Amino acid sequence: MADFWYIGHNAIVVLFTMLFLVGIVVGSFLNVLIFRIPLKEDIAVERSHCMHCGHILSWYELIPLFSWIIQGGKCRACKAKISIQYPIVEALNAILWMVVVWAWGLRWESVLFCICSSILIVLSVIDERTQEIPIGLNIAIAILGAARVILKLTGVATATGPWYEYLIGAVCVSGLFLLIVLITKGRGMGGGDVKLMAAAGLLLGWKQIILAMMIGCILGSVIHLLRMALDKKKKKEHVLAFGPYLAIGIYLTIIFGNPIIDWYSGFFTRV
Repeated sequence: MADFWYIGHNAIVVLFTMLFLVGIVVGSFLNVLIFRIPLKEDIAVERSHCMHCGHILSWYELIPLFSWIIQGGKCRACKAKISIQYPIVEALNAILWMVVVWAWGLRWESVLFCICSSILIVLSVIDERTQEIPIGLNIAIAILGAARVILKLTGVATATGPWYEYLIGAVCVSGLFLLIVLITKGRGMGGGDVKLMAAAGLLLGWKQIILAMMIGCILGSVIHLLRMALDKKKKKEHVLAFGPYLAIGIYLTIIFGNPIIDWYSGFFTRV
C-alpha cells in the first residue's frame, strides 16, 4: 500500500476529504449514465429530472448524497420514492476512489484506476439490469489501457513489466472468452464480457487480468448459485449477468493484484 508519510497528516486528511467530495460529485454523474445510456437519452444537454413526474430538479436537489438524505429519499414535487441507488452509487464511487489512492498513492496510475472504477460501477449496474454492456464503456476502459501503455513507454508511469505484457493481457483472457462464445454460439457468454476483458487486459497486463478473471469466475459461480437457490424458492428465474462479477474481479486486482501475484510467485522462487 502507498506510503503518505512525506506529505504530512493534515495534508492526508485534506487529500482524502477532497477525494470523497469529488468522488460523490462524479458518482452523481454516474447515476445519470446508468439511467440514460440504456434509454439512449442525451447525457449532456437534457436537465436532470424526476423519473416519475418529470419535475426539473433545482440545484439544491442535486447536491450529491445530501439531497437524497435531506429529502427523505422522495421527490420534492410528487413525493414518489427516489431509488436508493443514487446515494449508494455516489458514496461507492467516492469510497472506491479513496481505496485506489490509498493503494497506489499519488501516481498517474491512480488517475487511470479511479476513472476505471467509475466505469466499472456504471457497466455493472447496466449489465445487471439489461444483460448488456454498452460498447462505449468498454472503449473508455481500452483508452485508459492505451494511456497506461503510452505512459509506460514514455517513462511517466511506473507500471510493472514490459509494455508488451499489456498487449498480451488484451488478448489472453478475451481470446478464451471469445472461444467460449463461438463454441456455445453466444449462450455461454456475451460479447460484452469479451470486450470488457480485452479492454481491462490492456490496462492491467496479462498476469493481473488472469487473476481478475479467476476472482470474477469464483464470485460469479458462488453468488449466482446462491441467487438461483433463493429465486427457486420464490419461483423466479435468474439470468446471470457476468459483467458485475468480472468488474469486481478487475477492481480487486487493481487494489490487491500485485501483492497476490508476488505472494504466489514466491512459491516458485523458493523451489
